[in-house]
Amino acid sequence: MRLHTNYYCYLLAFIIFKPHSLSFQNKMSWWWASDLSAAWKKPEAPGGEGSYQSVALIVGVTGIVGNSLAEILPSPDTPGGPWKVYGVARRPRPNWHENCPVEYIQCDISDLAQAKSKLSQLTDVTHIFYVTWASRSNEAENCKINGLMFRNLLQAVVPIATNLRHVCLQTGTKNYIGPFESFYNFESHEPPYSEDLPRLKVDNFYYTLEDVMFEEVAKKEGVTWSVHRPDIIFGFSPYSLMNIIVTLSVYAAICKHEGAPLMFPGTKEAWNCYSIASDADLVAEQEIWACVEPNAQNQAFNIHNGDYFKWKHLWKVLAAQFGIEKYGFEEGGERVTLAERMKDKGPVWEEIVKKNQLSPTKLEQVGGWWYVDTMLSGDAFISCMNKSKEHGFLGFRNSTKTFAYWIGKMRSQKIVPS
Repeated sequence: MRLHTNYYCYLLAFIIFKPHSLSFQNKMSWWWASDLSAAWKKPEAPGGEGSYQSVALIVGVTGIVGNSLAEILPSPDTPGGPWKVYGVARRPRPNWHENCPVEYIQCDISDLAQAKSKLSQLTDVTHIFYVTWASRSNEAENCKINGLMFRNLLQAVVPIATNLRHVCLQTGTKNYIGPFESFYNFESHEPPYSEDLPRLKVDNFYYTLEDVMFEEVAKKEGVTWSVHRPDIIFGFSPYSLMNIIVTLSVYAAICKHEGAPLMFPGTKEAWNCYSIASDADLVAEQEIWACVEPNAQNQAFNIHNGDYFKWKHLWKVLAAQFGIEKYGFEEGGERVTLAERMKDKGPVWEEIVKKNQLSPTKLEQVGGWWYVDTMLSGDAFISCMNKSKEHGFLGFRNSTKTFAYWIGKMRSQKIVPS
């Protein structure tokens, strides 16, 4: 009966609340397709106009999902709201983030003293969204620095936030396949990956983050948690360490500028296999859902768009976006990675930025070559969305449309040329 209720609510919502009119993407929020649960029945804010039902702290607010959370949470129709939003990031607030309705806090949470000093006034926080990470030379070091950062954050905020209700932790598919350094060289779980699979016997900073959360959250009675595991994320952030959209857009812009063909830098397996992706807004919506839906609390969830694509098809979309006629995969040739192709292109990118009056960036800031080379090195890793749907989250995205949409967002913010 529940599945039928969800289905008819979805149809009703689609008819009444038509998707927002965006040029590249149909943005249907999960709450338009929800069942008649606590998440659907938005509570009234106490104290009248100007007061807040919930107060969010987004840690990693300039990151790929942090940006989406910062845009969605303040919206008047977001469940659990009205929301007040704090955003924490290590660097000064960038120009492309200035119009976001978030109280911005520059803070390096790897420094416990700084974290306690700068976050000591956030006594009204009710929900923590931890969507950041730091990269080091190996996974043992990743475990150390990321565990330290998360523990510092929780130790600074949990004791003072008297009304804290929920901690949301974002990790990813590496939960099932191990760290980057062992990709394709390690016997991991067999896909499709479900959330109940046991941990692998290997260093993984995702496991460290979970352990830190369980330990620190247990110190405060009544606080719930959720873990969210996206795949490759399609979204907006020039600051993200793992933004495939901006990296491929920069690569395409350089090819266009030089009159070169847009050749696929990955393997034949990656070119031809079925792949999945996670829209950044969709990830943010699931994280908000888990905060307000009692049936979703104290659970881990996979999250991806719910469809499949092949890079051979998205490559055509990428070429069209940048007006490149020659593109494809070179059969029989030796693979040339993006890191190799782009190693001397810094001056070229400077020319492109100047010519197109783009937001000033260095090539190493916007080109995550290592990440894209890793993601396009073999067969895709497919996770299962059954648990999320069974618990009531019915959100989805069209991966082809969302791929084009986020390229358009990069252009509108003057990160890549139009």
